[in-house]
Amino acid sequence: MTQQHPEPVPPVLAEHPDAVPLYGPRYRENPAEIFRELRRTHGPVVPVLLEGDVFAWLVIGYRELHELMSDSQLFARDSRIWNQWPNIPPDWPLMTFVAYQPSILFGEGPDHQRRVDAMSGALSEVDQFELRARCEEIADALIDGFAGSGAAELMTQYVYSIPVMTVAWMMGISTSEIDGVARDAVAALDGGEGAAAAYGRLAATMQNLLAAKRAEPGPDVTSRMLAHPAALTDEELAADLLLVAMGGQEPTAHWIGNTLHLMLTDDRFSLTLSGGRRSVGQALNEVLWENAPVQAGLGRWATRDTQLGGRRIQAGDALLLGLAGANADPYVRPASGAPVNNAHMSFAHGSHGCPHPAPEIAEVIARTAVEVLLDRIPDVALAVPADELTWRSSFQMRGLLTLPVKFSPASIAGS
Repeated sequence: MTQQHPEPVPPVLAEHPDAVPLYGPRYRENPAEIFRELRRTHGPVVPVLLEGDVFAWLVIGYRELHELMSDSQLFARDSRIWNQWPNIPPDWPLMTFVAYQPSILFGEGPDHQRRVDAMSGALSEVDQFELRARCEEIADALIDGFAGSGAAELMTQYVYSIPVMTVAWMMGISTSEIDGVARDAVAALDGGEGAAAAYGRLAATMQNLLAAKRAEPGPDVTSRMLAHPAALTDEELAADLLLVAMGGQEPTAHWIGNTLHLMLTDDRFSLTLSGGRRSVGQALNEVLWENAPVQAGLGRWATRDTQLGGRRIQAGDALLLGLAGANADPYVRPASGAPVNNAHMSFAHGSHGCPHPAPEIAEVIARTAVEVLLDRIPDVALAVPADELTWRSSFQMRGLLTLPVKFSPASIAGS
């Protein structure tokens, strides 16, 4: 009989036998509970395994995460220094988020700032009054499609559509390509089997958009980035426009969806006879603290051996931004209730934080989407028990797959 030998354990896993899988159904259903357990068991910096049992550190301490995102010399964005590359298969589901690209995400120093200036400059010229008006038009048109039926599946019929249609308008993307951009953004961020192909299609869409706007500029973000004094190359522009499209779609959609979920399941936000519902603004802020659309992100890589949160970090180790975990850190939380300030980490921090004025633009889109829906259909309610709702399987994103609702049939806007 041939003796069976166990597969050798990679050295990094042998060093961290307590590493916790950051995937699976339990993480999908209740990541907040898992973050609380990890903090109690491991402290602010946790050894974890990504899909395929790839080792990384998850930083869920508020102070530690602030340090991680503030020191770009010690914790770099250049993934080429990752010490795990020999163990990463080319078809790894999260490859699109770690493979080095010439985008603003992986830049450092003056070159990175040059990219930030071009993106921020183009976004700063978006008129937020015009943006809100456009969002209202989109929201009303979508609601008209289901208002008379008394029922809707809000994620597919409403929530996913508003950000992508608004961002497409901002970027000058043609109407015919909007649905494809939305589908590919979801697939790429889920990190599943089709993630790489979806990312490739998005990249091709950005290349085509650049060619169209170079030939015929317009009053849009793409044309302004093309004309910016930073003089970005087409390769740089395509990569950064892809980030605008993905960053503006998925996180904003789930900010809307998670806010509607909160307002439909929490009595504090119920509409009373006296109109005493807590405000949409309060709900939006609470979601960023309690149920943020971006739970964690890849990442940073240590440029040398160091210490963080009492852990020995080796040169080349990957560190994940545990944004949602840091938001729940007792160090920054009151004894009871959700914080009302904006000190959350949901838009990250430091030179690689969400560039100004992207958070403000996202808030205009999210607030408008929620307010228009509640104005048009004030008695909207869940059509299923809250515990039957299903959450997406993604360690990075937190959002619902479906949000079925019922309501009194309403009239079409303007009729």
